[in-house]
Amino acid sequence: MKTRVISAAILVPILLLLTLVVPEIVAAVVLGILLAIAAYELLYRTGLLLHPRLVIYSALMAFSVSMWSYFGAVRAYFLLMLLAFSVLLFSEMMRDHIKIHFEMLAMCYVAGLVIPYMLSALIRILTLTIGRYLILLPFVVAFLSDTGAYFVGMRFGKHKLAPVVSPNKTIEGLLGGIATAMVGTLLYTLILDIGFRFTTSYSVALLYGLIGSLAGTFGDLCFSVIKRQTGIKDYGNLIPGHGGVLDRFDSLTMVAPLMESLILVMPLVV
Repeated sequence: MKTRVISAAILVPILLLLTLVVPEIVAAVVLGILLAIAAYELLYRTGLLLHPRLVIYSALMAFSVSMWSYFGAVRAYFLLMLLAFSVLLFSEMMRDHIKIHFEMLAMCYVAGLVIPYMLSALIRILTLTIGRYLILLPFVVAFLSDTGAYFVGMRFGKHKLAPVVSPNKTIEGLLGGIATAMVGTLLYTLILDIGFRFTTSYSVALLYGLIGSLAGTFGDLCFSVIKRQTGIKDYGNLIPGHGGVLDRFDSLTMVAPLMESLILVMPLVV
């Protein structure tokens, strides 16, 4: 626990620096590197895919998705990236179709494209007109939900939420996470309203916290079941006390794209 707290104390200022201070392209590069590491964790550290070149292609694609998000998420560029990635993957399968099977390529698409696209929602939010004011929202929802679920579950948890996938999660913890996420989004909205004079919607803020917490819990369970199937405890050891990139960002994988979608279709700032 002590190591976990110390890591968090170091990482929070770095997160604030990356999201609120440094140029957006720096944030995109840092996220791209983290996404490349995440692709490596999901494919190689789990033992699901031990083919070095396929892992490298996936890591490069993951980095490219973050940079594409920074440069405007232009559809034509995405299609060109997807085409190049597909050519590389299928060329490897044609080269040695006995050892490289289609399901291996499917895992590369998930690690190098799907997960990076979802997490790079953070960069697409950041590059919005008022992105600097909204970028912390996914982190507030995900991390407060995790924290509330942990402490409420530890104190009051009796009914298992997903005993096979994640034995420590409880229904009481889930409700605690929802409550803390909703309080967090309300406070965040209050700061935008009073501190920065934005016109905001508190009912929308509550909705963000509610469904964001549910999405974060689902994302956590998704990556937990992969660890369960592959027999690993953590995806890596990059962050002391927390594990790898996917251990820390598992809930954000669902929360970030959800927040991006809600900001576009149901804006918090009206």
